[in-house]
Amino acid sequence: MERFPAPARPLVARMVAVAAADPARAIAFQGAPGANSHLAATQAYPDGSPLPCFDFADAIDAVRDGRADAAMIPIENSLHGRVADIHFLLPESGLGIVAEHFLPIRYALMGRAGEVVRQAVSHPQALGQCRHWLRGRGIEPVPYPDTAGAAALVAERSEPGLAALAPPGAAALYGLDLLATDVADAEHNTTRFVILAREAAPPVGAGPWLTTLVFEVRNVPAALYKAMGGFATNGVNMFKLESYQRGGSFAATEFYADVEGRPGEPGLDRALEELGFHAKWVRMLGTYRRARERGA
Repeated sequence: MERFPAPARPLVARMVAVAAADPARAIAFQGAPGANSHLAATQAYPDGSPLPCFDFADAIDAVRDGRADAAMIPIENSLHGRVADIHFLLPESGLGIVAEHFLPIRYALMGRAGEVVRQAVSHPQALGQCRHWLRGRGIEPVPYPDTAGAAALVAERSEPGLAALAPPGAAALYGLDLLATDVADAEHNTTRFVILAREAAPPVGAGPWLTTLVFEVRNVPAALYKAMGGFATNGVNMFKLESYQRGGSFAATEFYADVEGRPGEPGLDRALEELGFHAKWVRMLGTYRRARERGA
């Protein structure tokens, strides 16, 4: 809790106490109260108790330790791409993806009225989503681990010319003035969150279903082509495929994938069987209902 800026700590303490009284209703999220992840947790679990955590690893630990029933974790943004480190944290977490949630993103510039803003502090994702807006106004971006925490930091420091880029509600929480609203580089700015839990319910009933997995290909020619062949021949739609490197070798490439369907469906089962033959390993991260359509 001490890692949060001082203006955020009383709010964090109250929310931690409420979550501790009933961990089965607690939803861990990364950031200070008022962050986008807080808003997403409130939308997805209106009767839940949002539990603020300083970083993603803390939010995951809260679920693993039983202090929260689930964690709301941002995984990608329509403007700025995937959220850093998530592809490494998910496979190692021991948790499963049980749902997804989409949150339209709009920021506000907040600070003290009457000052000329020279710097805007915020999470790197937020700064990336608003980089054209900031550049057009000559405002220098300053990275910080959290959007709402950045608002609390500005309130704590009282530095002339320093403002925060955060969800509009954070201004009232930390006693700042709204200097600009509806800040975004594109109207479609949306963040996709995944909800993690210790145990996933079996995927029964109506879909549509989405299955998320990670795998590592063998270091041989056409390895990915061979690994993906089963999805094509069995008519399994792949919504997302991203590569990333682990360990600094530049030789072992791992992949994150979202595919249509659920295990138990013949086409997906055959595709996964063929993937397992061509990959070093395959790890299933979860099967859950799709929250929105993907493309046409």
